Amino acid sequence: MQKIITITNALEVAAKLAQGSRVKGVLYKDEITGKLTFKAYNCKPHTPERDTLVKKLPWGWVRESMERIKVFSSFPKDVGTATVMGLLEEHTRDAKNALIDRELDMIEFC
Repeated sequence: MQKIITITNALEVAAKLAQGSRVKGVLYKDEITGKLTFKAYNCKPHTPERDTLVKKLPWGWVRESMERIKVFSSFPKDVGTATVMGLLEEHTRDAKNALIDRELDMIEFC
């Protein structure tokens, strides 16, 4: 059995098929004409929002995403536990100062 299918945006669908990609869409029976109709979805690729770097720190970074403030730190093992504890406090203080500077910069722009 053969059926004729009407494609609403045939040029765009043909271009995508010529590139070798798949075309997502919906196949339905048109209420007015009673013919099978294919309507391709206008899908755009999802690109997640990248985190913005607030400040690069000596042992890591502070970044801001849409929902969170992220702080990363990484210390070498060979410096010793006491030194790492001191560096961790410095890192936290630097991260806090970076956030304060970011807030002050935002106030200046307003």
